[in-house]
Amino acid sequence: MGPSDDATVSGHCAAGFEGVRAAFVRNFRVHGEVGAAVTVTVGGRTVVDLWGGHADAARTRRWEHDTLVNVYSTSKGMTALCAHLLVDRGELDLDAPVARYWPEFAQAGKAELPVRWLLSHRAGVIAPREPVAERYAHDWDHVCAALAAAPPWWEPGTAQGYHAVTFGYLVGEVVRRISGVSLGAFLRREIAGPLGARVFIGTPAEEHARCAEMVGQLDEARIAERFPGIPQPPFRSLADHPLAVVMLALTYIPTGDVNTAAYRSAEIPAGNAHASAHGLATVYGALAGGRLVGPATLEAMREPQSLPHEPDLAIDALAPPGTERRWGLGFMLNHQRQAGPNPRAFGHGGAGGSFAFADPENGLSYAYAMNKYGSGATGDADPRNTALIAATYEALGQHRPRPSGHAPR
Repeated sequence: MGPSDDATVSGHCAAGFEGVRAAFVRNFRVHGEVGAAVTVTVGGRTVVDLWGGHADAARTRRWEHDTLVNVYSTSKGMTALCAHLLVDRGELDLDAPVARYWPEFAQAGKAELPVRWLLSHRAGVIAPREPVAERYAHDWDHVCAALAAAPPWWEPGTAQGYHAVTFGYLVGEVVRRISGVSLGAFLRREIAGPLGARVFIGTPAEEHARCAEMVGQLDEARIAERFPGIPQPPFRSLADHPLAVVMLALTYIPTGDVNTAAYRSAEIPAGNAHASAHGLATVYGALAGGRLVGPATLEAMREPQSLPHEPDLAIDALAPPGTERRWGLGFMLNHQRQAGPNPRAFGHGGAGGSFAFADPENGLSYAYAMNKYGSGATGDADPRNTALIAATYEALGQHRPRPSGHAPR
């Protein structure tokens, strides 16, 4: 029985959502999916929960309902949510200087830099000034000290540029300074644990056997192949090369092989959450249903922080021509309708294809996770994902369950 056979798909779809299953099966047949899962909730009810294929490249382990997989930057949505819980509780002021919570961050002209700019990719702290040695790559304190000492690469607030790796350390250290625990521990204690959601940043060793193997991954070789001729770091300024910002953002803090125990155990909150699709959809479902933060915080999370048509110093190089990215406070906004027809939907995608989002107006959450590295630079452009979202909203239009009373209308 091959990996593209319909029989490898398990789980269920509610009546009216059979088209999502058809799209999921088609991903195996047409796009060579190795292993994947998709979950959709509407009004607090799980209407799609499917998984199939294999958790390893050799196709010896079946993908199960509790399989975890590295979701790259889909992690950023979970990291941002941790910060917003503190905002909702009155413990974090997004307009206060980062240095109020993390005094060492005041170095190198950053004394007045507000927390808001960390979440909206406007801080200019896309990398330390010198590449981090590989032996320190998973050393939280070492990396945070390097970022605290680093001058911004552009004047903070004047431009946006995707903080591909540093986003997690910057936001995560603020969360740690306020809460007294690491970002991963806070996520588990305050969000994932109470919801019973299988989402980890810093995956416990006892969960490693349930982790899928990524088939293909984002690494320096892939970057060099995509952008031939980029000089090797270190760079001294963004003027060193037109694509210097990409190399700074992606390589100055090496993350290592994503299929190792060291990587899975580390906390890299911008990109190494290990999650099931069901776990991600559970978290976003609780968010869409008003169970994690109040209405004012929910609205603030998805307020645009970018100017219309503002270039992104990193995304413009990484994404296909014509891609425009508008940021909320830690979340990708849906102005280009990557997450369905509601422009107010918001979430985050990850390199290779994973994607998760909330649509509060429809009381909906969606999550897709897979282990075959695909074409999506930030997840939502991958054709596997696009087909699943289209089928979800087609079903919602034909067979719309009544949203829960918690969903803002």
